[in-house]
Amino acid sequence: MIQKRWIRGAVLSGVLVLPILTSGCGLFSKQTSQSIDPPQIEVKDGVEGAETGQAIGVGEEAQMTVYLEDRNGYLAPISLQTSLGANEQAAQKALEMMVENGAYANQLPEDFRAVIPQGTQIKSYKYDKEQKLAKVEFSEPFSDYNPQDERTIVEAITWTLTAMPGIEGVEIWYEGAKLPEMPQDGFPLDNTLTRSVGINIEAADGVNYAQSTPVTLYFSAQTLNDEQYYVPVTRLVARSETPTKAALEQLISGPLNKKELTSVILPDVQVKDVVQEGDVVTVDLQDEAYQQGQKLPSEMLQALVLSITENTKAATVQIKVNGESNFTDEANNSYSEPVGRPHHVNAIKS
Repeated sequence: MIQKRWIRGAVLSGVLVLPILTSGCGLFSKQTSQSIDPPQIEVKDGVEGAETGQAIGVGEEAQMTVYLEDRNGYLAPISLQTSLGANEQAAQKALEMMVENGAYANQLPEDFRAVIPQGTQIKSYKYDKEQKLAKVEFSEPFSDYNPQDERTIVEAITWTLTAMPGIEGVEIWYEGAKLPEMPQDGFPLDNTLTRSVGINIEAADGVNYAQSTPVTLYFSAQTLNDEQYYVPVTRLVARSETPTKAALEQLISGPLNKKELTSVILPDVQVKDVVQEGDVVTVDLQDEAYQQGQKLPSEMLQALVLSITENTKAATVQIKVNGESNFTDEANNSYSEPVGRPHHVNAIKS
């Protein structure tokens, strides 16, 4: 049985940044490489800016990533087109777009919903450049939500803001004071919120939470219109002497919820070697059936880059297959050189 969502923040207070070093157990999933287009990715700078995190020029159209809840209850990063008015800040607007039935509800994709309680206003947004900290104050309706949605709200706010350049931590304020805990179910807010809170938390039966290690993995899902998108999942796994090995092994083993999520790598894949040198992680995958010149599934390669950079904080990933890197994906993107994490994913039609 899969357990997720309700796991309290204290369980994850020691989430590790995991470099990936693996050997493991195929080839790439044919399930997600049929006639469905892979999730849309934007690798250009898009909405950026060190001062405020994702600063957009006034009136300029650009992409912004916000975390919304899909029809299966998973949070996913969604890339939206937007522009800023004269007095708008990008981070504040992102949060405004995440208010349920808010002013931007018609800009959200059909199968996704905003999770900040209806009627909430962002009373103030401040950015501390030195601490890389975003401080957000919400108005009174912010406390009006179902207790079971509490962790989802915290995760969505934290992951949306920390996806922006220059922001590593978040503080939640409410009606003039910093919240020590969330109003309904007491999710602890005494420490700065970072991505260590995890997202879409899950754990398989038999895992001792006190002796566990969290890893964040990217799987694939589909909208009702057959649009594919990535879903990040933080999984609690048994603590290991080689936790970095456990991260990629879990990616290969696939999602626990196989009804709603799809793996992009078949379980018999061989990981010959993974080495991190500075900001570059090199992954050498081995597959006896692979033929030189064969185009590889875009979603498999993209999910691999997303998962590795999420766990290692490395800037780029060099992917090799059978020791070679001179290959392209189905979109003719070359992987001969290290590739960086995309700034925006899941550009789903609204």
